Amino acid sequence: MTIARTDPRLMAVARGDEPADVVFRNGRVVNVFTRKIEQASIAVFGGRIAGVGDRRAAREEVDLDGAYVAPGLIDAHMHVESTMLLPREFVRIAAPHGTTGVVFDPHEIANVLGIEGIRFLMDECRGLPMEIMFGVSSCVPSSKMETSGARLEAEDLAPLFDEPGVVALAEMMNFPGVYLGDPGVLAKVALGLERAMVDGHCPGLAGEPLQAYVAAGISSDHECTQPDEALEKVRLGMRVYLREGSAARNLEALVPVVNESNAHRFCFCTDDRHPGDLQSEGHVDHVVRKAIALGLDPVTALAMGSLHVAEHYRRPDLGAIAPGRFADMIVFDDLTDIRPRRVVFRGQTIAEDGRMIIEPRVQGGGGSDSARRATVHLPAGLSEQSFHISGVAPGSLIRVIGADPHQLVTAEHHMPPRIEDGLCVADPARDLLKLAVIARHGTSEGIGLGFVTGFGFKEGALASTVGHDAHNLAVVGCNDRDMLVAARALEKAGGGQCVVRGGEVLALLSLPIAGLISDASAGEVIAQQHALIEASRRIGCPLDDPFMPLSFLPLPVIPRLKLSDLGLVDVLSQKVVPLQVGADG
Repeated sequence: MTIARTDPRLMAVARGDEPADVVFRNGRVVNVFTRKIEQASIAVFGGRIAGVGDRRAAREEVDLDGAYVAPGLIDAHMHVESTMLLPREFVRIAAPHGTTGVVFDPHEIANVLGIEGIRFLMDECRGLPMEIMFGVSSCVPSSKMETSGARLEAEDLAPLFDEPGVVALAEMMNFPGVYLGDPGVLAKVALGLERAMVDGHCPGLAGEPLQAYVAAGISSDHECTQPDEALEKVRLGMRVYLREGSAARNLEALVPVVNESNAHRFCFCTDDRHPGDLQSEGHVDHVVRKAIALGLDPVTALAMGSLHVAEHYRRPDLGAIAPGRFADMIVFDDLTDIRPRRVVFRGQTIAEDGRMIIEPRVQGGGGSDSARRATVHLPAGLSEQSFHISGVAPGSLIRVIGADPHQLVTAEHHMPPRIEDGLCVADPARDLLKLAVIARHGTSEGIGLGFVTGFGFKEGALASTVGHDAHNLAVVGCNDRDMLVAARALEKAGGGQCVVRGGEVLALLSLPIAGLISDASAGEVIAQQHALIEASRRIGCPLDDPFMPLSFLPLPVIPRLKLSDLGLVDVLSQKVVPLQVGADG
């Protein structure tokens, strides 16, 4: 059990009057305050650091043999649902990479199950060997341009701020609602400011609208993709998270803006990370290594992955190796290629050489079984005809979503359609594939239809019930029959992702918890994900992971053109637009 910071016994150990529980000797300590390396021992008592320096008396000693010691790494913002793992399985795979803290925004499951989903994840995190903090999901749904499974207003969110570990109102995605002064949106912001703080989400926002957004009290942003955008936000007082996840990879573009005078305004986050990437590349450690390879000073990179996050979320007990802070540390051998070989949480070694040495166990029974109810309810009478697109005039142009496998933003292309028997159909030869987003929460019969380029496969279909943020069922394909088979396969599985060709399901990853999360082990989920990727290659898809960009095509709050169950959405105007260019007059 971790003692309080004001426990007199901690003072006694710090004074040298009583022995520490354990002393880590002969380490090169990374001081993230001074940006220096110090040869020192670290005394730990009751899960906290009692002192750093020449420490002697201890019940146990660990000789670090000259290795570096740095604070445990903290992800400033991520959605655990995007790992498709229960939190304990996330900890099992992320902690060996040096992650000792994380800020979860559970808005994925909240969009399906509402408050019940948020409390389910909170319950599933209790007692795990990681400092798991929560942002209270601010935008459920993300906007009026989609149909989600729940709607949460300020009065619904207020009780969640009484839960332990809540540190913020999570990413305020409805940035137009903020800068235009929408009363309901501002009520949520006011709640967040009163009870904690408010994190932001404002891709591409600049000038006077950004000034208004910051004026409302929004503290951070993780959606920057361009250097000038990041610098403008820092100048206005925001903290910018450099994001490097599985879907959006912004580090290479943004690391050059970090310098000695402004580094304290930057953190790292992953936002969305797939389990295979967690296993093969790493978590925040991967971001730190890449930032160093791109030229960032190693100690600065470590501070951005620890202290800066702790300071942002007002957690003075985290983020540094200093008296009174929690004894959360990583041990590694090379400052230019940081790979944790020992991970310490609350003074206890929990992982060594890339493997957990303790079992991550949830306190109590975990989340409620009611959160495992069926959540995939497709419209009645769904058939091949449901995917037909008619009424497009010959010789016209259609709006086509341009997908980028490494960014969440999309382009709007205008392309000539392929028309057969009066129907607008896919044209794989031009990488023009049909896209459908099907309402699956049982409250709507909506089916949005459109086209996308960027997936590159020549036959079959891909489908997923992971479709940010409302998580309706998204399916992209070369023909209507395979798209229907894929949708039906996921309905039967209770949610997940699949690959179909010629009416046959080639691979399926089942996600029975809200259509987002597996109840299998991390190893099993990774194996199933690998089978999905292999199946996608069999239908000719060249992308490393086509399901990640597919999952963001329905997101109507990141520019430019998206598709929800309501239809094609022009994100900047927040309006549904017709498929045919010019048909809106």
